[in-house]
Amino acid sequence: MSVSAMRRVVVPRRASISRVLSNYQGMAAPTTRKAAASTVDVFLSHRGADTKSTVAGLLYDRLAQMGVRPFLDSRSMEPGDKIYERVDAGIRQSRVGVAIFSPRYCDSVSCLHELAMMVEAGKKLIPIFYDVKPAELAIGAAVSSAAESPEDLARYARAIREAKLTVGLTFDSKKGDWSDLVSRTSNVVLKCLKQAKVFIVIKLFAFYEDSGLQIGVALEF
Repeated sequence: MSVSAMRRVVVPRRASISRVLSNYQGMAAPTTRKAAASTVDVFLSHRGADTKSTVAGLLYDRLAQMGVRPFLDSRSMEPGDKIYERVDAGIRQSRVGVAIFSPRYCDSVSCLHELAMMVEAGKKLIPIFYDVKPAELAIGAAVSSAAESPEDLARYARAIREAKLTVGLTFDSKKGDWSDLVSRTSNVVLKCLKQAKVFIVIKLFAFYEDSGLQIGVALEF
């Protein structure tokens, strides 16, 4: 999303542009504005039966140790929380989403709902293909029968297609190095979070109108 605003200043035709622009010298350099405060930086989507006690839990701990605020259902919710409300809020607040695709991930309506929300919200998506290849991702039979509507199935299919087209990390649980996977994923998350900062860029431009030289200031963020 971009927001722009312009302020005009009228000066004599023979005035020095450099002198006029010098009045805005303090505004010329890009500045940064911290993103709106939230309680979640990264949302971890996973099939609990497959990865909760392995990569999902390890990644949550590593990110928390690095000062990142991760969301993992088994760690981030309290008794009495409404599951879908809390999960949906975590996705909305997050800036990055990690989808841990395990062999049974696409057999879960909840997992595909989370994936669809992350894709639809434009979150930076980091796929981990855990014991599964991207080409193998497909809506499971259980989801096809449990989905509330054809529209939901279409949402899930679009989200899976987006994930397949996104470069991710691959991992073989029988041969892979767990520490390396967690370190690599954490580093990617940190890089994405830095890139997700909101920048305000101030652009100056000049143009003529009948009343004289106009100086425009455009703010984009």
